[in-house]
Amino acid sequence: MQTEIENVRATAELLYSQADIDTALDTMARQINQLLAGRDPLVLCVMNGGLVTAGHLLTRLTLPLTIDAINASRYQNKTVGDEVEWLIQPRTSLKDRTILVIDDILDAGITLAAIYDYCLKEGASSVYTAVLLSKDLPHKKPITADFVGLTVPDRYVFGYGMDYKGYWRNANGIYACVE
Repeated sequence: MQTEIENVRATAELLYSQADIDTALDTMARQINQLLAGRDPLVLCVMNGGLVTAGHLLTRLTLPLTIDAINASRYQNKTVGDEVEWLIQPRTSLKDRTILVIDDILDAGITLAAIYDYCLKEGASSVYTAVLLSKDLPHKKPITADFVGLTVPDRYVFGYGMDYKGYWRNANGIYACVE
């Protein structure tokens, strides 16, 4: 397995560098700061993929906010999604709160749509979504993110929170597997 993991990283194509990502995060932060000013948002970091994006984005936000986590996953260290599995629900009440969900990528949109619906069901007054990446797909997704950093082609990507079979979330850039 280790040889496969090392080979994937060694042969991957760099789509976005750290500088590209920093520029995208700065733009997202400006938009979020403007739209959510005075709204006392609760930020939900989607684990595990959203951890890196949330960490870097939160330090750019200048408005008062609180943080919690949520974990609904379709991948479970695989490269193909399955049914949404709920692993962690927020400990903070969502009732009458403005929610900002931060995730790594809007791929098919199934997981983010499920999280969005969950927040509304729990009584959130409004729900906004922020993703570092949105995958360019040939079909309509069930949800559109309110804040998007960058767009990627319909390829398997990893780095900056996204993984390849559980590895390379720590890659300092956005990489696409060689097809």
